[in-house]
Amino acid sequence: MNKTVETKVGNNIRILRERAGLTQEQLAAKLQVMGCDITRSAVAKIEVGQRHLYPDEVILIKQILNVCYEEIFKI
Repeated sequence: MNKTVETKVGNNIRILRERAGLTQEQLAAKLQVMGCDITRSAVAKIEVGQRHLYPDEVILIKQILNVCYEEIFKI
């Protein structure tokens, strides 16, 4: 992905996470319980476009936030 797309997707995740009433720490904890080795710091980096998303992370984030892929990848 290019930097602009990563930044936009990360911002979408932040907005959706906040809408769900979760902190970065809570999202990271839920991802960890579901088998994803991720920290709060990694979530923060994803949200500002400084870290790539892995496909398994996208799938789990979608499930946790109860959103559709279109909401995550909306450009």
